[in-house]
Formats: sequence, structure tokens, C-alpha cells
Amino acid sequence: MTKHTHSRRLLRQQQVTEITGYPRSTIYALISQGKFPRPVKIGARAVAWPEYEVIAHIDGLVAARDGGEAA
Repeated sequence: MTKHTHSRRLLRQQQVTEITGYPRSTIYALISQGKFPRPVKIGARAVAWPEYEVIAHIDGLVAARDGGEAA
């Protein structure tokens, strides 16, 4: 991933679903395949994703579609 100024905001699963359009099951399936960023623990039973990693994933999909780097 390219280093750049990025948001340090953490997104909960519902926000990731809204941004990506992926249901919860797809998010975790992609994580297990190494195709989506792993969440960070933010509590005993809570996880979140760095916003910039979710955005980078989306950018990778667009780049792959446009003939750039594979996602």
C-alpha cells in the first residue's frame, strides 16, 4: 500500500458493509482468503477496520477493473 496521508478513523462492521456493499459473511470470507484487510481489536468483543485500508481495497478493485494492479 502506498504511504500517504490517510484517515485514522476506525470503521465498525456495519460501516464497512455500507461502504463496500459486502455483507458480513462476504467480508469474513474475503479476510480468510487474504483478499480483505483484517480487523483490529478495539475491545473484548469488538473489532473495527482502519478506514484507509477499506478505501485502499476499493481502490484496488477499481484499478484491477481498469487494467491496473490486481486486487
